Amino acid sequence: MDAMAEHFQRMTRRRFFSQSGSVAALAALSSLLADDKMAAASDSPVKGFARLPHFAPRAKRVIYLCQSGAPSQMDLFDHKPETHQLFGEELPEEIRKGQRLTTMTSEQDSFPVVPSMFRFAQHGESGAWVSELLPHIASVVDKVCFVRSMHTDAINHDPAITLMQTGSQQAGRPSLGAWVSYGLGSDNHDLPAFVALVSATVRTGQPLYSRLWGSGFLPTYYQGVRFRGTEDPVLYLYNPKGMAVHVRKSIVDDINTLNRIKLREFLDPEIETRIAQYELAFRMQSSVPALTDLSEEPQHIFKMYGPNTHTRGSYAANCLLARRLIERGVRFVQLFHRGWDQHFNLPKDIRSQCLATDQPTAALIRDLEQRGLLEETLIVWGGEFGRTIYCQGELTHDNYGRDHHPRCFTVMLAGGGIKPGLTYGATDEFSYNITENPVHMHDLNATVLHCLGIDHLRLTFKFQGRRQRLTDVHGNVVRPILT
Repeated sequence: MDAMAEHFQRMTRRRFFSQSGSVAALAALSSLLADDKMAAASDSPVKGFARLPHFAPRAKRVIYLCQSGAPSQMDLFDHKPETHQLFGEELPEEIRKGQRLTTMTSEQDSFPVVPSMFRFAQHGESGAWVSELLPHIASVVDKVCFVRSMHTDAINHDPAITLMQTGSQQAGRPSLGAWVSYGLGSDNHDLPAFVALVSATVRTGQPLYSRLWGSGFLPTYYQGVRFRGTEDPVLYLYNPKGMAVHVRKSIVDDINTLNRIKLREFLDPEIETRIAQYELAFRMQSSVPALTDLSEEPQHIFKMYGPNTHTRGSYAANCLLARRLIERGVRFVQLFHRGWDQHFNLPKDIRSQCLATDQPTAALIRDLEQRGLLEETLIVWGGEFGRTIYCQGELTHDNYGRDHHPRCFTVMLAGGGIKPGLTYGATDEFSYNITENPVHMHDLNATVLHCLGIDHLRLTFKFQGRRQRLTDVHGNVVRPILT
């Protein structure tokens, strides 16, 4: 029996219609991609879309320093000296305006004003106000932009950080990094376009789920690859004892030969993703060990980033690793640092948080600048919301806590396309309500994409019958903060 006859003998009615439908679906998909003028490059998904960026980018890549738990803006950046005369007094009802409260303070009988116990000073030619807790960031204020008028929709951590990273409070949508990877791809064939780093030295704080760097409904090729802060940076990075490199390569090639047969048969894009990821994983066996070996860095760099840089998985070490990643063409690097959720014992806890993050953050900005990389790298620093001016729990002169506050908080940006030495937006005398230039989380995400040369209205993916995008039906680029 010849091969053609055997094929038709095996072809059942169900199998015939199943394959016919796949071919029709592929034709329809090709047509839709052509209509969008966003057809993927034919040779490799590493290149992203053939017609992106939409316009000349100000930045080529992003380092997002996510401060999980919500830093207290009035203890770090939003100076409110008037509140010192109001210590312990009730926050006026007209200021709260019936705001929704968390369950942690909704039963409180009073809402006493608690001013920051930390000193503030103006720094640089821009005269930006910065707390004594951040002396290193204070030294680079003329290189950064503070957006004091950020606001968000969520009042609890999980929906808030999910909104911050995916554009929705509900889980299941692609992360910001995945959208960037989908749109622009990677500049390095041997590394992922999107890498996530979580501070391994912080054991407490809000949980960080993989969906924050996940691909949602996008092909899984575009999800972030998490580099671990302990043990091997990536699982199965090294070959088992006794296995030569060429043997591992032949195994990957054989597996992908079978995968390509299945791809032609079922036309499932996830099989194509699997093929690409197997091949990338093999190449990473060579690229990642050298990348994550910080010992080659000179001592003055370790001194710049601070003593914790020698501790693998620390925020400082991850900041240095982020610089090494973008040097090698990684498009989007996301650092997650927990521990900012300070409902109680804020004065003590915020000191330790700033001690861990202040110097490395400023060092990253200076390091990129001295290497000529700051102009083409966008840095974003911020949490999922802010903190209240009123005290949660018992109030004393040297101890207090603050609850969640979505109405206003501060985000810091620097580098590619951002106007340096600018403080944008303002809040009232209690750092409670925005009085000038409100900026929503959707606006921030639209602006990040804009700096990369992407129109957030045009970067879409059809899912559940409509064109989905990161900012959904919202978002405006914050043009006054752009160069």
